[in-house]
Parts: sequence; C-alpha cells; structure tokens
Amino acid sequence: MKSDRLLSILLLLRTRGLVPATELAERLEVSVRTIYRDIEALSASGVPVYAERGRHGGIALLPGFRTDVTGLTADEARALFVLAAEGAHAALGLDEALGSALRKVMAALPEPHRPAAELTSRRILVDPMRWMSGPQPAVDVAELHDAVFADRRLRLDYRHSGTRTPRTYTVDPYGLVVKAGVWYLVADRDGMPRLFRADRVRQAVLTDEPVVRRPGVELADLWDELRRRVEERPERVRLRVRVHRSRLDLFVRLHAGALTGEPRPEGRGEGTGEHGDRAPGEERGDRTPGEEQGDWLRAELAVDSVEWARALLSFGPNVEVLSPPEARDILARHAAAVVELYGEAGAP
Repeated sequence: MKSDRLLSILLLLRTRGLVPATELAERLEVSVRTIYRDIEALSASGVPVYAERGRHGGIALLPGFRTDVTGLTADEARALFVLAAEGAHAALGLDEALGSALRKVMAALPEPHRPAAELTSRRILVDPMRWMSGPQPAVDVAELHDAVFADRRLRLDYRHSGTRTPRTYTVDPYGLVVKAGVWYLVADRDGMPRLFRADRVRQAVLTDEPVVRRPGVELADLWDELRRRVEERPERVRLRVRVHRSRLDLFVRLHAGALTGEPRPEGRGEGTGEHGDRAPGEERGDRTPGEEQGDWLRAELAVDSVEWARALLSFGPNVEVLSPPEARDILARHAAAVVELYGEAGAP
C-alpha cells in the first residue's frame, strides 16, 4: 500500500541519509519512476525531501528533520517482541540494552498495540540451541564483537578441529554470525573468505593495520557463499541403516542434519542390492524372539566419510548399518575392540 511505502521511504532516509533511487526501488519492489512519484507526494505533505542528481546522487532529507512517528502496525509490534536470539544478546553483553530498548518501544507503541505485544513476549519463547548439544564452551564473543567494529585487522590464535596446537592468522573481519547457537567469525584471509568458530579462537588481538575488505562485499554475501560451500559438499558417503522404532526419535534428533529423507518402514518385498539392502540375519529369515518386522525402519544418511559411522555405535543393537560394507567393517572392528576390552579375564 502506498501509505506503508511512503513511511518506509521516510524511515530509510532517516536511517541511511542519502539513498539512491534505484536502491529504494529495489528494496520496496517498485519502479524508479514510482519512487520519484512517492518523493513528490512526501514533499507535498510537508516532508523536506530532495533529490541530488549525478553519479553519486540520491534522495535525502534536509539535515535536522525528525519525526516521532514509528509507523508500527500491530503485527510489526508483536514481531519485535519475538526476539529469537536471547543467547546472542547475552553473548554480546547486550541483554540489559535489549531490555531497555524493548521498554522504550513499548512506551512508544500506540495504546491498542501494547497488550498484544506484551502478551507475545510472555507466550512465545525461541531457544536457538539444538537438542542434546551438550554444554557449550565459554566464548568471549564480546571481544570479537568489539574487534569487528574497530575496522582493523585481527591476529587470531586459532585451533582447528582435531588439533591441539593453535595456528596464527592475520584476517580482515567482516562480522559475526550465530547459527544454531554456534558463533562464527567471517573474515578474509589472504583475500579469500573463511569461517572461524568463535569457540576455537584462543586469542584475538587488534593490529594497527586498517581492515582491507573487498569493495561491494557485505557480510550477508560472504555468509551465503560459505554456507553453501558447507551444505553442498560433493561426493558425500551414503550410509543406509535400519533403526529400531524405540530409538527412532533420538536417532532423528541427533542426526537430522545428515538424513536424506524420512525414515520408512521396512517392506516385506525388499530385495538385496544398492537400493534394497537386507541385514545379514534378515536374509535367512532370522529375527530376535518377539521382534516384529514393523519394529524397524530404514533410513539413509549423507556423511563426510565412512568413519562417521562410528557415531552410531552409541545406539548399540538398535541401529544397524546395512551399507556400504566398509562402514560395517569399521563398526565390527570397533565393537570387537570394546568386547576385548571389557571381556578380559581378571579385570577389576
């Protein structure tokens, strides 16, 4: 609606200062011609708005112009009080600031919107942490937060996964991202984008060198690129497994990110081969007494390597890897080693 669009233009100009008409058009999903008509409408209503021509021109408000109009709708007011990343504010040392800001927003809301906004904050709670993630190591995100706003290069002592000795890097930070409760520093190292987990940063020291960021590259662009690299790793290993129904919920919670689809009940007509693997005992018709075919479901996991299958040992006999054979061999070796360890005679 035009009234909402005019208010959006006004708030963008207040926040950003000089904004190109093309950017306003892109953000509001209208044509540049429509933006100029809206500017004329704002000017006619008494808003001191003007346009600067030229390559570096744009649309701006006269200096000193202020308005107390928030323009919040009822749904927008409620949305402000569903702040998912409580943990993020705490990690950045901004919990008190968040509470203060919300109190000010509540005071500025139109009277009819206040009960709904307050009720939303009491009825909706978003926990960004995953189930069964275990205790998280202490992370001084506030230190990294201050560093990324200093616009200087950072010298990191960083411990990579699977190593004990940190390595030192000099990086150009773009910003911080929190995903599923895990903080990441997004930075360029030698001009190439990199991800650094905050809980593996042993030390972060600001240097005297100014940060060097690539022109036109924003944090959101880099995060999208790095996220796709992680999610679109080629040639992942496919593990086909059977899961006992009694452990299905826990299995799905722990390994939802690796599942390629919903677990499905075992069919009576399934054959052997790549898409119809049978457990060795099942080929002979053997089953544990009291065990029914409906107690088991089939699932497929896409993982980085066959070694990942060791993570399934914690399920004991309630999860069986069907293929590939290399994964079964790995599990057999580790299971035999456990039996040998605990089966030794004379053990205390």
